[in-house]
Amino acid sequence: QVQLVESGGGLVQPGGSLRLSCVASGIIFSINDMGWYRQHPGKERELVATISNSYSTNYADSVKGRFIISRDNAKNTVYLQMHSLKPEDTAVYYCNAYGRFVSGSTHWGQGTQVTVSS
Repeated sequence: QVQLVESGGGLVQPGGSLRLSCVASGIIFSINDMGWYRQHPGKERELVATISNSYSTNYADSVKGRFIISRDNAKNTVYLQMHSLKPEDTAVYYCNAYGRFVSGSTHWGQGTQVTVSS
């Protein structure tokens, strides 16, 4: 089995910062890409940022310059540092990992709520 567990969500005021973490565990042969996605109520899940195993990054236009994705390959962990948060960043944030696992090639975390409100 493979599990992705997110942490770090919560309530923050506009302009504040949060750091999300996601740890992958289980029988993992290799992880290529890791990423963060988010889902607003009533809308489809959307990409926030991805990072390859060679540390190449990709960001949604809406978060460029405010969010930073990073990873620790030795710990199978991906992070999302979020700055200058806006109310529209409020969503459930999901971690994703793509690679070679004991089962399947793509796995998702259970999601963590981020709420930006005064």
